Parts: sequence; C-alpha cells; structure tokens
Amino acid sequence: MKPIKFSKDETKAIVGEIKDYFREELDQEIGSIPAEMLMAFFAEKMGAYYYNRGVYDAQSALKERMDSLHDDLYALEQKTKHTR
Repeated sequence: MKPIKFSKDETKAIVGEIKDYFREELDQEIGSIPAEMLMAFFAEKMGAYYYNRGVYDAQSALKERMDSLHDDLYALEQKTKHTR
C-alpha cells in the first residue's frame, strides 16, 4: 500500500481537529508541529486499518448492489418450458 498523503489543506484541517480535541477533551494545548507529528504517526501506523475498513465496507456495499441487480435481472426472465 502506498503511504497515505494529504494535501496542505487536508493537513491543516486535520491538525486543527487534533488541536481542538486536545483543547476540548484533554484540557491541554498542543502546537501545530506536535499535532502534525501525531497525525503522521496515525497515518503511518493506523492508516492501513482505516483504509482496509473502507475497502471492506465498499466490498459489502458492492455485493449488496450486485445481489440486488441479480434479483432484478432474474425478475425480467420470461416463463418458458425450459428450467435452469
């Protein structure tokens, strides 16, 4: 898997979320550089877990859509003397 890369705007938004979390939930201030380092740590060490969860969810959604499509196609069949 390729390393997870974020744009400058995404990085700025994520760093802001981390700083907000520290301030609101932990009652601590964290600077932008430590917040960006924490973000990089999670992206490197935990990113694959979140990525894989997204892949699994996409596979499940696709399977549901394919099952539904299969049912829709089956419903279009005309009755004949031949059976499958």
